[in-house]
This record gives sequence, C-alpha cells and structure tokens, in this order.
Amino acid sequence: MKTVYTCFCTEVIHAGHLNIIEEAHKRGKVIVGCLSDKALIRYNRFPTLDENARMELYKKIDGVEEVVIQRDMMYDDVIPALRPDFVVHGDNWKTGPESAIRSHVEELLKEYGGKLVDVRYTENEEVRKIDMQLKERLAMPEHRRRRLRALIGMTPIVKVMEAHSGLTGLIVEKCVVENEGKLDQFDAMWVSSLCDSTAKGKPDIELVDMTSRFRTIDDIMEVTTKPVIFDGDTGGLTEHFVYTVRTLERMGVSAVIIEDKTGLKKNSLFGTEVEQTQASIEEFSAKIAAGKAACLTKDFMIIARIESLILEKGMDDALARARAFVGAGADGIMIHSRKKDPGEILEFCDLFRQSDKTTPLVVVPSSFNTVTEDELASHGVNVVIYANQLTRAAFPAMKKTAETILKCHRAKEADDMLMPINEIITLIDEL
Repeated sequence: MKTVYTCFCTEVIHAGHLNIIEEAHKRGKVIVGCLSDKALIRYNRFPTLDENARMELYKKIDGVEEVVIQRDMMYDDVIPALRPDFVVHGDNWKTGPESAIRSHVEELLKEYGGKLVDVRYTENEEVRKIDMQLKERLAMPEHRRRRLRALIGMTPIVKVMEAHSGLTGLIVEKCVVENEGKLDQFDAMWVSSLCDSTAKGKPDIELVDMTSRFRTIDDIMEVTTKPVIFDGDTGGLTEHFVYTVRTLERMGVSAVIIEDKTGLKKNSLFGTEVEQTQASIEEFSAKIAAGKAACLTKDFMIIARIESLILEKGMDDALARARAFVGAGADGIMIHSRKKDPGEILEFCDLFRQSDKTTPLVVVPSSFNTVTEDELASHGVNVVIYANQLTRAAFPAMKKTAETILKCHRAKEADDMLMPINEIITLIDEL
C-alpha cells in the first residue's frame, strides 16, 4: 500500500483538516505528522496544547493510521525517513513565506519520485470561527502570561520587538519571514517607556503615568496574542511597585523589567553625560523582594536591569549586583551597555554564567547592534530585546512624507513612500 503524509499543527480539528485526511486516505495509508512545539513557535503560533496532547488528538481522527512527531518545519527529518509516496497539504502554502517550505518539500520528494498534492484550502464560517477561538484562547491572560517562561526553556534565544500601539503590536504579531529556507518570527513584545512616551509626545522621564501606560498595554493586548514584557523604569516607590506588579500580572503581562536607579529617570544611553544615581544594592534588593511577595502566580517574572556598565561602575559592581538581585528573588538579569562594541556585555555574560547557569539573561543591543542572536546565545543570553527600532523607523518616514507634501503642495509625490491602505487594513482582523 502506498503511504501518504500530512503535517498538522492545529489544536482543534475542523472540516478543513478532515478534508485533507479524506484526500490523503484516497491515496493510501495516512501518516500524520505533529509539528513539535519548538518548530511550531518559529513557524506558526505558540501552542496551548503541547505536542503530546496534539499527537493524541490526531490519533483519534478516522482514517489516520499512524502519528509521528515532526521536529523540522522543512520536513527534513520525516521525508527521508518515511519516504512517503505522497505529501498532502492545503494549497494555502503556495504563497507567502510558507511557499519556501513547499518548494523544499518538492525537492525532497523529487529525490525518489514522491508526489506533492495540494488540496484546496477550506474557507467557511466554521473554520473562521475556530481560528478566532484559538486566537482568543492564546490572548487570555493565564495563557499569555506563562508563555515567556516557556519560550525561554524552548528556544535558544527569545526574540522581542518593541510595540507602542495596537498597530505596531499587529506588525510584531504577524511579521513572518523566510530566510535561507527557514521561517522565523518574533516571540514577544516589549512595551518601552521611551517609545510609549515618544508616541504621546512626552519626554522619557517617567512623566507618563502608569494608568496611561496600562492603556497602551490594553490596546496592544486586545489585538495580539504574544507575550508582553513591560518596561517599568525604576519601578518607582517600593510601595507603588507592588501594585504595579499585581496589575501587570492580572492583565496577563509576562514580565516587568526595572532598573537599579533612583531619582528623576534619564535614558540610560546618556550614561555619565547626565546626572544619574544608582540605587544601593540593599534598596533595590528590597524592591525586588517586595515585588515577588506581591506575585500571585509563578508565571510572572521580575527582571532586574543593572546599570553599572552604563554608569562606568565596573564589571565587579555589575556582577555583585546580579548575584544580590538573584538572591533577592529576581527571575532574570538584564545587563545594559552604551558601547558600540559588545565586548563588555559578552564578558559579563561569561562571568555570570560561571556561577549561575540557569537565571535568564536579557540584553538590549541598541548600541552594540553588530552582535548576532547566535553570538549572544553562545554566551548564555536567553532574551534579546529590539527596544526602539519601530519607533525610530517610523519617525523619519513620517517626517519625510510631511516635508514632501509641504514642498509639492499635493500628495502625489509622496505616494512611492507610502504603503497602500488596503495592505494596512489586512493586518486588522474583523470579528
């Protein structure tokens, strides 16, 4: 009997999947691949059912004779091993980033004469409703909040992009690229005080109050599903910080990062050019401990941001603070630098990892932007945050457009700089 292979990543079986199974069954013995959790987070979306539970779900489908785990989104592990006569898939992978997967599968099948079958993608109200329900499940606070910890354990490095509005949140949510035959996407969103303040036309000095900043989180979380990391600046007074922790945890935010400075907040990239005061180890440790005591779940993370290298206090001071803050309960350490060379950041990570193999390390390569994610991961970094790039990209584009319209006294000359409005609208899901 001929063998037919298809790969699923769904958590709910609907008419579209049953149609694929039916088409596969016409051609022979049906083997269903369950895309692994690690592959799924790069290819599609974070699962609310793990790979074992999804395998059990697929085994119950009529017509399925075998279920296997597929660990490579490009099918490199399963096609050479199974050598199926047919691979069946919905025709939705003919366009967009997924087309790279389809092309690669075709090449794998050609090596021994296998055939690819594209089944017309099922689009109806039932399928649309199920897709929306899955999205809503991912957006629920209890599901979203725990995903950052899970991601840190599942992927070599968690990639985080800043978002400061619902629209930028959708860009981060839906951006998927094909590169060298692989698909990739961002894992989480960073709600930066700098970008939030800038979007509101305010200076980055903790002037925008927490109520306003929580409104920004609401705008982003209402239309997205990915985990959110919140820039908590200094955390404010310890008595206030505990309430911030409770609110963020209740909203479904995964983590807050607070920096060990006191007084009027100034952007770290000013370094010693402006007066900045670092909190004592004891004072900041007490703030971390108070925040952890306020947590109601094990999911929410408090990450301590260390400013010693920014303020030129030296490596020993940075390491001493890191050890103390972990001892006070910090769930992660963020180390920052304004140097263009990543040397001191990598040195800190190497020295920290000599005595602490497990506490997550976070970096923000705004200045030292030549370092790659693979390099950072090789030095023990778990999370990389691209903290302000969308804001910095938008400002010059908007400024140039406004200047062009002013100079030409009409909008035609600006057209080449603009995205068609229908492309923007496609980012926004209708209920």
